[in-house]
Amino acid sequence: MLGEREMGSVIIFYKIFPTDITVDFDVLKKKIESALPEFATVYGYGEEPVAFGLKLLLVQIKFPEDKSGVLEELEKKLEGISEISQLQTVMVRRISR
Repeated sequence: MLGEREMGSVIIFYKIFPTDITVDFDVLKKKIESALPEFATVYGYGEEPVAFGLKLLLVQIKFPEDKSGVLEELEKKLEGISEISQLQTVMVRRISR
């Protein structure tokens, strides 16, 4: 409708450093997905080599822009996953869909 503003979404990009090179990323992805609030979804995954066989997991998480306090809640839940040694926010951006 005219004059009605369509609600957008926010995507946050994280670099997730595993505790060890032996961490199974498929298991880690399932733990990340189960830790998300009900209104958030994984928008995409990637992997990036670091050094000496260590890779980090790139995660994009999408949630509605009208939610407040999401980043703090989300980061606390992710930091509680035993296979994650460090979590680094790379970028936060708004998308229109």
